[in-house]
Amino acid sequence: MTVPALALDNITCTFASRDEREARYTAIKDATLRVAPGEFVSVVGPTGCGKSTLLNVGAGLLAPSTGSVSVFGEPLTGINRRAGYMFQADALMPWRSALDNVMAGLSFRKVSRAEARERADTWLKRVGLGGFGDRYPHQLSGGMRKRVAMAQTLILDPDIVLMDEPFSALDIQTRQLMENELLDLWAAKRKAVLFITHDLDEAIAMSDRVVVLSAGPATRPIGEFTIDLPRPRDVAEIRSDPRFVELHAQIWSVLRDEVLKGYQQQLKAV
Repeated sequence: MTVPALALDNITCTFASRDEREARYTAIKDATLRVAPGEFVSVVGPTGCGKSTLLNVGAGLLAPSTGSVSVFGEPLTGINRRAGYMFQADALMPWRSALDNVMAGLSFRKVSRAEARERADTWLKRVGLGGFGDRYPHQLSGGMRKRVAMAQTLILDPDIVLMDEPFSALDIQTRQLMENELLDLWAAKRKAVLFITHDLDEAIAMSDRVVVLSAGPATRPIGEFTIDLPRPRDVAEIRSDPRFVELHAQIWSVLRDEVLKGYQQQLKAV
């Protein structure tokens, strides 16, 4: 069997309360999730169910209370050096130009400035921003900033790409352009991708597999669906495919009740 690129086994994450009189909070309980090399896996679930917590565990930014994490068969200790992380919010440095933002990771790895600059310029062209290298983040649109962030992540050639709702703040047209852009870049090298999203359409259109999480607390995977739509895909056109509609209905039948549970819990917390 192929060794998973990323394996989260029986993960539990429990957090202490600020108030010692309150019980500890278990965000995730006994969750197992694996991503094969070259596989694109999306995780969907209700708001606040712990999707980003799982991603942070896979990135090595958060140590689980119990359970284990392995990367290509090796136990993960500390930061996952084989992963690149693209955040939901812009993580660009406002005092750096687009080019300097993209080459930042290479500079931190002691790559010479000349080589880093050349590679960064190539990546800006790959994401459709050739000629925009001297612009600063405040001079770029939301979609352009996401392109810079994607280049900033992928230029390091990570074996695993972790993405936390990277396109959620974009308008629908820009979002679909970015989704197709990502799929084209992914198809070129077939890295393992773990993609967090609230958008079921997005998850189905992009993925090889969709994992559904239960409502929190004590979140765990409760459904797993293979997406057998042909590739390459256009995320707008694939939505009219009869198989897409069928998959959407199957996954939503599992996700719907969890979304309602999550909503009711939020109302109780207000």
